[in-house]
Amino acid sequence: MLRFEDESQVMIEASPSRPARVATRVIDVLLVSFNSAHLIDALRETLEQAEREGFGLRVLAVDNASTDGSGEKVRTTLPCEVFIQNEENVGFGRANNQLLEHVRSEYVLLLNTDAFMSPGTIGKSLAYMDAHPRCGILGVRLTDADGTLQPSRRSFPTPLNAFLRRTGLQRLLPVPGARLDSEQDHTQEGDCDWVPGCYYLVRRAVLDEVGLFDPRFFLYCEEVDHCRRTRNAGWSVAYLPSTSVVHLGGESAKSVASLTHERQISVLQTESDLLYTRKHFGMGGLWLHLGLVLLGDFLLACKDLLKGRAASAWRQFQCSRITFQLAGRTRLGSQPTR
Repeated sequence: MLRFEDESQVMIEASPSRPARVATRVIDVLLVSFNSAHLIDALRETLEQAEREGFGLRVLAVDNASTDGSGEKVRTTLPCEVFIQNEENVGFGRANNQLLEHVRSEYVLLLNTDAFMSPGTIGKSLAYMDAHPRCGILGVRLTDADGTLQPSRRSFPTPLNAFLRRTGLQRLLPVPGARLDSEQDHTQEGDCDWVPGCYYLVRRAVLDEVGLFDPRFFLYCEEVDHCRRTRNAGWSVAYLPSTSVVHLGGESAKSVASLTHERQISVLQTESDLLYTRKHFGMGGLWLHLGLVLLGDFLLACKDLLKGRAASAWRQFQCSRITFQLAGRTRLGSQPTR
């Protein structure tokens, strides 16, 4: 079945019925692809492993205007019950939001195309959620391909702890929440502030009450904001270390020069930081953030100059320039630029 929607400029396609299978539970899996065709076969294998473990996976997918054939690869390789082909890259959060109206299951799993589950991951995740009925969002242990730990249980950013982390002053000033996420205890399960969105299990009741991502975030901070809103609504966010997901990270952007360039990544991150700070800390918090960014860049530039790294010091001043330019373009963090 094909359906065209003029306003959103997308095509929605439901795949033919799949052969009947016995499944203990059905999970809606939300996928957003962007120039990740080389990862789809490996992704299919991890999904098939979960199905062999007795779970029915109802795949709902969006392709964000890929240029490498990812959309066709996803549509023909994965068992998509809903597939949306965007004509432009609308960002990670907005693309996931496009799938909300098609969600049917009790739990919804947001899974990146570069995230590969170890055996038993879904089963252990659901067991935790069932045992903790007020847990609204769950993340698991994330690693690189070589097994190196990625920060997986994280604390909310504030203007002060962001400044302390960036300058390294958190070692001297033990402010609550300023410790680096990589230094948190990743061996203990339990509540945390937020978890990364590459493996992001959400209770359907949370989506009904809180919604999914704030569309103002094109990339970065969307899951931070969502976890904050979820916790404010009385749900908990938890981390589970007993299973893991290999997250490659950055694979989609490698084929696009504008996203691969360090400056462009910095711009995307900086804009999201401004939007997030204004939203959750108000105008006063935003001015504090801008002042601490300026102070932090000055301190780091002085450190570089003392070590004879003039080029690095200049880059610190450039970071301040970008931040204040974006503050103007976003009307002091009140609206996105894209």
